[in-house]
Amino acid sequence: MTKAIRQAVSIAPGHNKASLSRGQKAFNTLIRQIEKRRNRLRAWETVMPAFQKKYIDELLPLERESTDLHVKMVYRLDRAFEQKGLTKAERRTISELIAGLAGDLIEESEDAQLKVIYNRHSQSDYDSEAAAELEDMKLALEAMLGVELGDDIDMSSPDELLQRAHATMEEQHTHEAAANQAAEARRAKRKKSAKQLAAQAKQEAEQAELSQSIREVYRKLASALHPDREADPQERERKTGLMQRANQAYGKNDLLKLLELQLELEHIDQRAINDISEDRLKHYNKVLREQLGELDQEILHVEAGFRHTYGIPPFVEVSAGTVLRDLSNDIAGLRQSMRDLEADLLVFEDLKQFKGWLKHLKRRQAALHFDEMPF
Repeated sequence: MTKAIRQAVSIAPGHNKASLSRGQKAFNTLIRQIEKRRNRLRAWETVMPAFQKKYIDELLPLERESTDLHVKMVYRLDRAFEQKGLTKAERRTISELIAGLAGDLIEESEDAQLKVIYNRHSQSDYDSEAAAELEDMKLALEAMLGVELGDDIDMSSPDELLQRAHATMEEQHTHEAAANQAAEARRAKRKKSAKQLAAQAKQEAEQAELSQSIREVYRKLASALHPDREADPQERERKTGLMQRANQAYGKNDLLKLLELQLELEHIDQRAINDISEDRLKHYNKVLREQLGELDQEILHVEAGFRHTYGIPPFVEVSAGTVLRDLSNDIAGLRQSMRDLEADLLVFEDLKQFKGWLKHLKRRQAALHFDEMPF
Protein backbone atom coordinates (compact mmCIF):
# COMPACT_ATOMS: atom_id res chain seq x y z
CA MET A 1 0.00 0.00 0.00
CA THR A 2 2.81 2.40 0.87
CA LYS A 3 4.44 1.98 -2.53
CA ALA A 4 1.19 2.72 -4.36
CA ILE A 5 0.57 5.79 -2.21
CA ARG A 6 4.08 7.07 -2.81
CA GLN A 7 3.66 6.75 -6.56
CA ALA A 8 0.27 8.46 -6.44
CA VAL A 9 1.48 11.43 -4.38
CA SER A 10 3.31 12.95 -7.32
CA ILE A 11 2.32 15.25 -10.14
CA ALA A 12 2.08 13.79 -13.64
CA PRO A 13 2.01 15.84 -16.88
CA GLY A 14 -1.53 16.46 -18.10
CA HIS A 15 -2.87 15.64 -21.55
CA ASN A 16 -2.63 19.31 -22.51
CA LYS A 17 0.80 19.87 -20.88
CA ALA A 18 3.89 18.04 -22.06
CA SER A 19 6.11 19.00 -19.13
CA LEU A 20 5.84 19.98 -15.49
CA SER A 21 6.38 23.45 -14.11
CA ARG A 22 9.33 24.26 -11.87
CA GLY A 23 7.12 24.10 -8.76
CA GLN A 24 5.63 20.76 -9.82
CA LYS A 25 9.11 19.27 -10.42
CA ALA A 26 10.25 20.53 -7.01
CA PHE A 27 7.17 18.95 -5.39
CA ASN A 28 7.91 15.55 -6.98
CA THR A 29 11.59 15.75 -6.06
CA LEU A 30 10.79 16.59 -2.44
CA ILE A 31 8.31 13.71 -2.23
CA ARG A 32 10.95 11.26 -3.50
CA GLN A 33 13.60 12.60 -1.11
CA ILE A 34 11.26 12.37 1.88
CA GLU A 35 10.38 8.78 0.99
CA LYS A 36 14.09 7.91 0.77
CA ARG A 37 14.66 9.36 4.26
CA ARG A 38 11.65 7.47 5.60
CA ASN A 39 13.00 4.22 4.14
CA ARG A 40 16.38 4.92 5.72
CA LEU A 41 14.79 5.42 9.13
CA ARG A 42 12.64 2.29 8.69
CA ALA A 43 15.78 0.33 7.79
CA TRP A 44 17.43 1.43 11.06
CA GLU A 45 14.29 0.50 13.05
CA THR A 46 14.39 -2.96 11.46
CA VAL A 47 18.12 -3.66 11.80
CA MET A 48 18.73 -2.37 15.34
CA PRO A 49 17.04 -5.25 17.27
CA ALA A 50 18.79 -7.85 15.07
CA PHE A 51 22.15 -6.09 15.50
CA GLN A 52 21.75 -5.83 19.27
CA LYS A 53 20.88 -9.55 19.59
CA LYS A 54 23.85 -10.64 17.48
CA TYR A 55 26.15 -8.23 19.33
CA ILE A 56 25.07 -9.54 22.76
CA ASP A 57 24.75 -13.22 21.87
CA GLU A 58 27.86 -13.63 19.71
CA LEU A 59 30.35 -10.77 19.82
CA LEU A 60 30.41 -9.99 23.56
CA PRO A 61 31.04 -13.64 24.66
CA LEU A 62 33.82 -13.91 22.08
CA GLU A 63 35.39 -10.67 23.32
CA ARG A 64 35.40 -12.04 26.88
CA GLU A 65 37.02 -15.28 25.68
CA SER A 66 39.55 -13.29 23.69
CA THR A 67 40.41 -11.20 26.76
CA ASP A 68 40.95 -14.37 28.81
CA LEU A 69 43.24 -15.78 26.12
CA HIS A 70 45.28 -12.57 26.02
CA VAL A 71 45.58 -12.59 29.82
CA LYS A 72 46.82 -16.18 29.55
CA MET A 73 49.38 -15.03 26.99
CA VAL A 74 50.66 -12.31 29.36
CA TYR A 75 51.22 -14.90 32.13
CA ARG A 76 52.94 -17.31 29.72
CA LEU A 77 55.24 -14.55 28.49
CA ASP A 78 55.99 -13.46 32.06
CA ARG A 79 57.01 -17.01 33.00
CA ALA A 80 58.96 -17.44 29.77
CA PHE A 81 60.95 -14.28 30.56
CA GLU A 82 62.66 -16.14 33.42
CA GLN A 83 63.68 -19.12 31.25
CA LYS A 84 67.34 -19.86 30.74
CA GLY A 85 68.75 -19.73 27.25
CA LEU A 86 67.25 -16.40 26.18
CA THR A 87 69.35 -13.50 24.94
CA LYS A 88 69.02 -9.93 26.24
CA ALA A 89 67.38 -8.90 22.95
CA GLU A 90 64.83 -11.72 23.30
CA ARG A 91 64.04 -10.71 26.88
CA ARG A 92 63.65 -7.13 25.73
CA THR A 93 61.20 -8.28 23.05
CA ILE A 94 59.24 -10.27 25.65
CA SER A 95 59.03 -7.24 27.96
CA GLU A 96 57.78 -5.07 25.09
CA LEU A 97 55.12 -7.66 24.25
CA ILE A 98 54.02 -7.91 27.88
CA ALA A 99 53.84 -4.14 28.35
CA GLY A 100 51.77 -3.74 25.18
CA LEU A 101 49.37 -6.58 25.99
CA ALA A 102 48.99 -5.95 29.73
CA GLY A 103 48.55 -2.20 29.25
CA ASP A 104 45.53 -2.85 27.03
CA LEU A 105 44.08 -5.56 29.28
CA ILE A 106 44.16 -3.82 32.67
CA GLU A 107 40.91 -1.91 32.02
CA GLU A 108 39.23 -4.93 30.41
CA SER A 109 40.14 -7.57 32.98
CA GLU A 110 39.60 -7.67 36.74
CA ASP A 111 42.94 -9.39 37.26
CA ALA A 112 44.88 -7.04 39.59
CA GLN A 113 48.14 -8.91 38.93
CA LEU A 114 48.24 -7.55 35.39
CA LYS A 115 49.14 -4.11 36.68
CA VAL A 116 52.03 -5.56 38.70
CA ILE A 117 53.31 -7.42 35.63
CA TYR A 118 52.96 -4.31 33.48
CA ASN A 119 54.88 -2.12 35.93
CA ARG A 120 57.70 -4.63 36.13
CA HIS A 121 58.20 -5.01 32.38
CA SER A 122 57.48 -1.42 31.33
CA GLN A 123 59.70 -0.06 34.14
CA SER A 124 57.02 2.54 34.84
CA ASP A 125 53.81 2.94 36.85
CA TYR A 126 50.49 2.29 35.15
CA ASP A 127 48.47 4.55 37.47
CA SER A 128 50.84 7.49 36.96
CA GLU A 129 50.72 7.04 33.18
CA ALA A 130 46.92 6.82 33.20
CA ALA A 131 46.66 9.99 35.31
CA ALA A 132 48.98 11.84 32.93
CA GLU A 133 46.93 10.69 29.92
CA LEU A 134 43.72 11.90 31.59
CA GLU A 135 45.31 15.25 32.36
CA ASP A 136 46.37 15.56 28.71
CA MET A 137 42.84 14.60 27.68
CA LYS A 138 41.39 17.24 29.99
CA LEU A 139 43.69 19.95 28.61
CA ALA A 140 42.86 18.91 25.03
CA LEU A 141 39.11 19.02 25.74
CA GLU A 142 39.42 22.43 27.38
CA ALA A 143 41.37 23.78 24.40
CA MET A 144 39.01 22.24 21.85
CA LEU A 145 35.75 23.24 23.57
CA GLY A 146 36.94 26.57 24.96
CA VAL A 147 35.77 25.74 28.50
CA GLU A 148 37.40 25.13 31.88
CA LEU A 149 36.44 21.81 33.48
CA GLY A 150 37.64 22.71 36.99
CA ASP A 151 40.07 21.08 39.40
CA ASP A 152 37.51 19.09 41.41
CA ILE A 153 36.91 16.56 38.63
CA ASP A 154 37.66 12.86 39.22
CA MET A 155 40.76 12.44 37.07
CA SER A 156 40.68 8.64 37.48
CA SER A 157 37.58 8.33 35.30
CA PRO A 158 37.49 9.12 31.56
CA ASP A 159 33.68 8.86 31.67
CA GLU A 160 33.51 11.48 34.43
CA LEU A 161 35.78 13.73 32.38
CA LEU A 162 33.60 13.47 29.27
CA GLN A 163 30.38 13.94 31.28
CA ARG A 164 31.80 17.09 32.90
CA ALA A 165 32.82 18.41 29.48
CA HIS A 166 29.32 17.78 28.15
CA ALA A 167 27.66 19.38 31.20
CA THR A 168 29.95 22.42 30.97
CA MET A 169 29.14 22.86 27.30
CA GLU A 170 25.41 22.56 28.01
CA GLU A 171 25.68 25.21 30.73
CA GLN A 172 27.61 27.49 28.41
CA HIS A 173 25.02 27.04 25.65
CA THR A 174 22.22 27.80 28.13
CA HIS A 175 23.90 31.06 29.14
CA GLU A 176 24.49 31.99 25.50
CA ALA A 177 20.87 31.21 24.60
CA ALA A 178 19.62 33.33 27.50
CA ALA A 179 21.89 36.20 26.46
CA ASN A 180 20.72 35.93 22.85
CA GLN A 181 17.11 35.87 23.98
CA ALA A 182 17.63 38.96 26.12
CA ALA A 183 19.34 40.73 23.21
CA GLU A 184 16.47 39.75 20.92
CA ALA A 185 13.96 41.08 23.43
CA ARG A 186 15.85 44.39 23.57
CA ARG A 187 15.89 44.60 19.78
CA ALA A 188 12.17 43.86 19.68
CA LYS A 189 11.47 46.82 21.98
CA ARG A 190 13.24 49.22 19.67
CA LYS A 191 11.14 51.01 17.10
CA LYS A 192 11.38 49.18 13.77
CA SER A 193 11.76 50.83 10.41
CA ALA A 194 9.05 50.61 7.77
CA LYS A 195 11.21 48.13 5.84
CA GLN A 196 11.66 45.91 8.91
CA LEU A 197 7.95 46.03 9.67
CA ALA A 198 7.12 45.10 6.08
CA ALA A 199 9.58 42.16 6.15
CA GLN A 200 8.15 40.96 9.47
CA ALA A 201 4.59 41.22 8.16
CA LYS A 202 5.55 39.27 5.03
CA GLN A 203 7.20 36.53 7.10
CA GLU A 204 4.19 36.26 9.41
CA ALA A 205 1.82 36.14 6.42
CA GLU A 206 3.86 33.35 4.79
CA GLN A 207 3.89 31.36 8.03
CA ALA A 208 0.14 31.82 8.38
CA GLU A 209 -0.38 30.61 4.80
CA LEU A 210 1.79 27.55 5.41
CA SER A 211 -0.18 26.68 8.53
CA GLN A 212 -3.43 27.29 6.67
CA SER A 213 -2.39 24.94 3.83
CA ILE A 214 -1.76 22.08 6.25
CA ARG A 215 -4.82 22.94 8.34
CA GLU A 216 -7.11 22.75 5.31
CA VAL A 217 -5.94 19.22 4.44
CA TYR A 218 -6.30 18.17 8.07
CA ARG A 219 -9.81 19.63 8.46
CA LYS A 220 -11.07 17.72 5.45
CA LEU A 221 -9.69 14.50 6.91
CA ALA A 222 -11.03 15.24 10.39
CA SER A 223 -14.50 15.90 8.99
CA ALA A 224 -14.54 12.60 7.09
CA LEU A 225 -12.96 10.51 9.84
CA HIS A 226 -14.86 11.71 12.93
CA PRO A 227 -15.62 8.40 14.70
CA ASP A 228 -18.75 9.71 16.46
CA ARG A 229 -20.50 10.05 13.12
CA GLU A 230 -20.09 6.36 12.29
CA ALA A 231 -22.77 3.89 13.41
CA ASP A 232 -20.98 0.69 12.39
CA PRO A 233 -18.62 -0.39 15.25
CA GLN A 234 -16.05 -1.93 12.92
CA GLU A 235 -15.95 1.13 10.67
CA ARG A 236 -15.80 3.39 13.74
CA GLU A 237 -12.72 1.50 14.97
CA ARG A 238 -11.07 1.85 11.54
CA LYS A 239 -11.78 5.56 11.40
CA THR A 240 -10.49 6.00 14.97
CA GLY A 241 -7.15 4.52 13.89
CA LEU A 242 -7.02 6.73 10.80
CA MET A 243 -7.93 9.78 12.86
CA GLN A 244 -5.05 9.04 15.24
CA ARG A 245 -2.69 8.88 12.26
CA ALA A 246 -4.07 12.20 10.99
CA ASN A 247 -3.63 13.82 14.42
CA GLN A 248 -0.02 12.61 14.63
CA ALA A 249 0.75 13.85 11.12
CA TYR A 250 -0.86 17.25 11.79
CA GLY A 251 1.03 17.59 15.08
CA LYS A 252 4.30 17.06 13.21
CA ASN A 253 3.32 19.27 10.23
CA ASP A 254 3.71 16.11 8.12
CA LEU A 255 2.02 17.26 4.94
CA LEU A 256 2.97 14.16 2.96
CA LYS A 257 1.29 11.78 5.42
CA LEU A 258 -1.85 13.91 5.36
CA LEU A 259 -1.92 13.76 1.55
CA GLU A 260 -1.34 10.01 1.69
CA LEU A 261 -4.29 9.62 4.05
CA GLN A 262 -6.46 11.60 1.66
CA LEU A 263 -5.49 9.24 -1.13
CA GLU A 264 -6.07 6.21 1.08
CA LEU A 265 -9.60 7.47 1.76
CA GLU A 266 -10.04 8.40 -1.93
CA HIS A 267 -10.84 11.99 -1.01
CA ILE A 268 -8.47 13.21 -3.70
CA ASP A 269 -7.40 11.61 -6.98
CA GLN A 270 -4.52 12.04 -9.41
CA ARG A 271 -6.34 14.83 -11.24
CA ALA A 272 -6.69 16.81 -8.00
CA ILE A 273 -2.95 16.42 -7.33
CA ASN A 274 -2.08 17.45 -10.89
CA ASP A 275 -4.26 20.55 -10.57
CA ILE A 276 -2.70 21.92 -7.36
CA SER A 277 -2.23 25.63 -8.04
CA GLU A 278 1.25 27.14 -8.30
CA ASP A 279 0.53 29.34 -5.30
CA ARG A 280 -0.49 26.33 -3.21
CA LEU A 281 2.49 24.35 -4.50
CA LYS A 282 4.79 27.11 -3.26
CA HIS A 283 3.38 26.66 0.26
CA TYR A 284 3.44 22.87 0.03
CA ASN A 285 7.06 22.81 -1.15
CA LYS A 286 8.18 25.00 1.74
CA VAL A 287 6.47 22.66 4.22
CA LEU A 288 8.03 19.62 2.53
CA ARG A 289 11.51 21.18 2.65
CA GLU A 290 11.12 21.73 6.39
CA GLN A 291 9.92 18.16 6.76
CA LEU A 292 12.93 16.90 4.79
CA GLY A 293 15.28 18.86 7.07
CA GLU A 294 13.65 17.35 10.17
CA LEU A 295 14.06 13.85 8.75
CA ASP A 296 17.74 14.52 8.06
CA GLN A 297 18.21 15.63 11.67
CA GLU A 298 16.42 12.52 12.91
CA ILE A 299 18.69 10.30 10.82
CA LEU A 300 21.78 12.06 12.22
CA HIS A 301 20.45 11.52 15.75
CA VAL A 302 19.74 7.82 15.15
CA GLU A 303 23.13 7.12 13.57
CA ALA A 304 25.03 9.12 16.22
CA GLY A 305 23.19 7.18 18.95
CA PHE A 306 24.10 3.90 17.25
CA ARG A 307 27.78 4.85 17.11
CA HIS A 308 27.75 5.90 20.78
CA THR A 309 26.01 2.69 21.94
CA TYR A 310 28.46 0.36 20.20
CA GLY A 311 31.64 2.44 20.49
CA ILE A 312 31.98 3.17 16.76
CA PRO A 313 34.22 6.19 16.04
CA PRO A 314 32.46 9.17 14.42
CA PHE A 315 34.68 9.03 11.33
CA VAL A 316 33.57 5.44 10.55
CA GLU A 317 30.65 5.39 8.14
CA VAL A 318 27.63 3.39 9.29
CA SER A 319 24.70 2.23 7.20
CA ALA A 320 21.62 0.22 8.14
CA GLY A 321 22.23 -1.93 5.07
CA THR A 322 25.79 -2.91 6.04
CA VAL A 323 26.07 -2.93 9.86
CA LEU A 324 24.95 -6.57 10.23
CA ARG A 325 27.41 -7.70 7.55
CA ASP A 326 30.19 -5.66 9.19
CA LEU A 327 29.33 -7.23 12.57
CA SER A 328 29.50 -10.72 11.04
CA ASN A 329 32.92 -9.85 9.58
CA ASP A 330 34.09 -8.61 13.00
CA ILE A 331 32.92 -11.85 14.63
CA ALA A 332 34.64 -13.97 11.96
CA GLY A 333 37.83 -11.91 12.31
CA LEU A 334 37.80 -12.27 16.10
CA ARG A 335 37.32 -16.04 15.86
CA GLN A 336 40.29 -16.31 13.49
CA SER A 337 42.37 -14.10 15.79
CA MET A 338 41.54 -16.37 18.74
CA ARG A 339 42.52 -19.48 16.76
CA ASP A 340 45.84 -17.84 15.92
CA LEU A 341 46.36 -16.92 19.57
CA GLU A 342 45.63 -20.47 20.73
CA ALA A 343 48.20 -21.72 18.22
CA ASP A 344 50.73 -19.15 19.50
CA LEU A 345 50.24 -20.38 23.06
CA LEU A 346 51.46 -23.85 22.03
CA VAL A 347 54.96 -22.59 21.14
CA PHE A 348 55.76 -22.06 24.83
CA GLU A 349 56.08 -25.84 25.24
CA ASP A 350 59.41 -25.87 23.41
CA LEU A 351 62.20 -23.28 23.89
CA LYS A 352 63.45 -23.62 20.31
CA GLN A 353 59.97 -23.07 18.92
CA PHE A 354 59.45 -20.14 21.28
CA LYS A 355 62.69 -18.45 20.19
CA GLY A 356 61.70 -18.92 16.53
CA TRP A 357 58.29 -17.43 17.28
CA LEU A 358 59.91 -14.38 18.89
CA LYS A 359 62.22 -13.95 15.89
CA HIS A 360 59.31 -14.17 13.44
CA LEU A 361 57.30 -11.70 15.52
CA LYS A 362 60.21 -9.24 15.60
CA ARG A 363 60.57 -9.39 11.81
CA ARG A 364 56.83 -8.87 11.36
CA GLN A 365 56.86 -5.82 13.65
CA ALA A 366 59.84 -4.37 11.76
CA ALA A 367 58.03 -4.85 8.42
CA LEU A 368 54.92 -3.13 9.75
CA HIS A 369 57.01 -0.23 11.04
CA PHE A 370 58.75 0.04 7.65
CA ASP A 371 55.38 0.12 5.79
CA GLU A 372 54.16 2.94 8.04
CA MET A 373 57.23 5.16 7.50
CA PRO A 374 56.53 8.29 5.36
CA PHE A 375 58.80 8.22 2.33
